[in-house]
Amino acid sequence: MTSPAGKKLMILGAGIYQLPLIKKAKEMGLYTIAVSIPGHYPGLACADKCLYVNTTDVEAVCAAAKEEGVDGICTSGTDVCMPSLAAACSLLGLPGISPAAASVLSDKCAMKEMFKAGGVRTADFRIVHTEEEALKAAEAIGWPVMVKAPDSSGSRGITLTERAEDLPEAFAEAMRVSRSGRAVVEKALVGGTEIGLDAFVLDGEIVLFLPHYKQVYKTSRAGMPAGHSFPYRESEELLSDLRLQLERAVNMSGADNCAVNADIMIVDGKAWMLEMGGRCGATGIPELITCHTGVDYYRLIIETALGTAEKPVVTADRPCMSRLLFADRTGRLTRIDREGLALLNRDGVEISLDYEEGEEVFFPKNGTDRIGQVILPSDDGAFAADLLKKIGKCIFIDENPMNL
Repeated sequence: MTSPAGKKLMILGAGIYQLPLIKKAKEMGLYTIAVSIPGHYPGLACADKCLYVNTTDVEAVCAAAKEEGVDGICTSGTDVCMPSLAAACSLLGLPGISPAAASVLSDKCAMKEMFKAGGVRTADFRIVHTEEEALKAAEAIGWPVMVKAPDSSGSRGITLTERAEDLPEAFAEAMRVSRSGRAVVEKALVGGTEIGLDAFVLDGEIVLFLPHYKQVYKTSRAGMPAGHSFPYRESEELLSDLRLQLERAVNMSGADNCAVNADIMIVDGKAWMLEMGGRCGATGIPELITCHTGVDYYRLIIETALGTAEKPVVTADRPCMSRLLFADRTGRLTRIDREGLALLNRDGVEISLDYEEGEEVFFPKNGTDRIGQVILPSDDGAFAADLLKKIGKCIFIDENPMNL
């Protein structure tokens, strides 16, 4: 395999979910170029070069990639930049997801239509443009429904709605973050269990297939991912159904040479596809996949972008889990007991914080409001709960410890 050292890698985004990708690329000897709007993004200080470009601006990203003469382009944990990434790869003849696949997998309206056309099991839905259409759609589908912005990420613009009087607010929230002026009204699959499914497609083959349990943090509007755990210990029948739904979605979308991340609801032993993206998941998923399988997931993403990836070989089957840290209230982070955290941050436990003392933190509204992350070498929920309580006692908001 040709060494990647000295090549230029463009990473779209510089937030907390792109930072590990930038660090891995630098570890591999690559020259890293982070593309982001200005802001408090940790990757900007880590990358070799920063380009202040909106990652959703397809023409600007393509122009920047061409001017820089990059050898590969990738991202992690975000959907909104995928059309730009695909267009730039296509323009420069680089490996990566195609523009057609990126388009359908970054637009929930197109995605749901694709699921339906491809025989992928998915909840009944309607695409709407007005509040009146949304109400008619909900009444036709039947309450409760999910009202979703079609082109956002991080659980923004998604609301579980159980009655007509709550729909105007849910529709307004979706439209507030929708860039296309549309929303999806979808039947809520009550009584089911939401899980995650990550996979990797290389040269037309699904080379990794990794379903996993998901912990959901309940907000006032809906749920958002708060953690994951591997392995997924369920029946062979369910695993076969999961793979079938994934294969149909991958084949219909044309996703290739990319990571795939799907949200799935299990109802009565059957898999119902909620959403699928052509990138790796967030919430510690790349770190968990590395721990669980022995496959360096960030390296695989980078090598795929450079055209040097080989079919990954799974060398482990370790249980592991992640948990996001959310502030229990809005306020100022007044103190971090780093000695106390250091005592907990051992024996395979990895605790990382996104904020420093003096910064303001917020009660979570969506997945971007995390204040840190924990990776644990175990899938024992009781162990995780006990550890979170101890971590909370080391983090002070307005001089009071957090209740995690």
